[in-house]
Amino acid sequence: MKYIVVSGGVLSGIGKGIIASSTGMIMKSMGFRVTSIKIDPYLNIDAGTMSPFEHGEVFVLDDGGEVDLDLGNYERFLDVSLNRDNNITTGKVYNTAIEKERRGLFLGKTVQVVPHITNEIQKWIERVSHMSVDGNSGEPDICVIELGGTVGDIESMPFIEALRQFQFRVGVENFCLMHVSLIPVLGVVGEQKTKPTQQSVRELRALGLSPDLIMCRSTQPLEDETKGKLALFCHVSKDNVIGVHDVSNIYKVPLLLNDQNLPALIVNRLKLTCKVDLIRGPETPYWLSAWKKMADKMDQVSNDSLKPIRIAMVGKYTGLSDSYLSVSKSLEHASMDIDRKLVVDWIACDHLELEHKSENLYEYEAAWETLRRCNGILVPGGFGDRGIEGMILAAEYARTSGKPYLGICLGMQIAVIEYARNILGWTNANSEEFTSTLAKNVVVFMPEVSKTHMGGTMRLGSRKSIFNDCTSKISQLYGIKEAGQAIDERHRHRYEVNPEFVDEIEKAGLHFVAKDETGQRMEIIELKNHDYFVGCQFHPEFKSRPQKPSPPFVGLILSCWKQELDKNFGESKLIPILKKWNLH
Repeated sequence: MKYIVVSGGVLSGIGKGIIASSTGMIMKSMGFRVTSIKIDPYLNIDAGTMSPFEHGEVFVLDDGGEVDLDLGNYERFLDVSLNRDNNITTGKVYNTAIEKERRGLFLGKTVQVVPHITNEIQKWIERVSHMSVDGNSGEPDICVIELGGTVGDIESMPFIEALRQFQFRVGVENFCLMHVSLIPVLGVVGEQKTKPTQQSVRELRALGLSPDLIMCRSTQPLEDETKGKLALFCHVSKDNVIGVHDVSNIYKVPLLLNDQNLPALIVNRLKLTCKVDLIRGPETPYWLSAWKKMADKMDQVSNDSLKPIRIAMVGKYTGLSDSYLSVSKSLEHASMDIDRKLVVDWIACDHLELEHKSENLYEYEAAWETLRRCNGILVPGGFGDRGIEGMILAAEYARTSGKPYLGICLGMQIAVIEYARNILGWTNANSEEFTSTLAKNVVVFMPEVSKTHMGGTMRLGSRKSIFNDCTSKISQLYGIKEAGQAIDERHRHRYEVNPEFVDEIEKAGLHFVAKDETGQRMEIIELKNHDYFVGCQFHPEFKSRPQKPSPPFVGLILSCWKQELDKNFGESKLIPILKKWNLH
């Protein structure tokens, strides 16, 4: 087993996750089996209870693990399915150590950070790195480990010490350290400054870890003089200083690293035997030749002369785009697949509410103007009652105006509430999440989940959704040929459509086209007399991949394209894509 560790210096959010994902993708392109581990030095057991405003989205894995969004990048770049143990947190490590101490497994020793916590970290890394994540038997060849946070943070110290010991535990020939650091440019001088990186590397070396490769983040390509200066002061060869400047899309990062000979540098450092030719391999999605086509296509779609498809994202956490990172990426994957430029217009759901009109007329009118000019509407997941009435208004507008609508998790529940209020006449229809006193709670708390403990107690992970209708648009998008066929998608919810009202709602025209294995839990809704009005209880965004887009997102964008008033506007491109997705 070979280990590639990615650390970061100077500041957080510098791009370690993308660099780690890109490095793993390059190694996969060389024929190696790759797995990934993300170390998050916070005391939370997992990311499940963290605020989206503070931490970004919570990414959900097949086994129900609620993890850092970087694991989503790993899955998308490497096309693997990770598990909850691929995300190590301080909380998990300390919890494990304390449980062992309570069971007497430390044999009366005084439990300390060194050696007990550091040993737990090393054992965890070794155990998880040998787990297959690509669906094949046998162990991976390479494990890419991203150390979250910044060198020097007090929270990271136990992990840095554990990695210092780990390099000798596995052998230095099996351990490669990549350090990501910022190269700022002062506006007045215009010179690339190396001092922050020098200081960061010096601090890392003082802690017992010496970088083999220095990955330099910058706005512009790294100058040769800058490389020479870093090599001189940071104890690395000039060839081992890699520039990672801003590029037009993240799919170009592996190509940028490949152009600077990173694959050969890693192969030499880890004494690997390259399994395949890096560029001239068979045309599979994870060979760099195919990856380059995809990256170029992303640029081409972004600069397309065709009128863009505008999707209104009506959400609760629009102040931080990372809160809906996987949804944004899924829309991006779908737009690449159908070759259309995409523009996402963010709308804070509470800005659509009538009460907001008196508070801020400008924001209220701007939100509604944005909603009216969009081609399609997407309401993503969320928790709590803030902005719910705004979401309901967005769903009503989509239904009555005929604009394509996709509701995810809460977005599906919102669509059911809106339909019950305005079509069935149940004006007091609501969700038990928002009120428990009304007679018509069409969305209710699931009986098997906890009402007192928030972390890890929802219906989580990959679950089957069984189609009872193979003629619906969403079933055609999924390639369903007959009733009874199932799909596996990831879930994260505490509430469900109330089964008591399902028959009445269906009789009124809103169809539940897929249910869970018991037949009691509603998974997908579709309005038959609408171009595209779909809601899903699961989160399809978590399984979307750059070259395998998620069907509900493709359906949303294709429906927007079909609705364009000028049918000759790109129609020759549209017809074969409709056939590809069974919508002809």
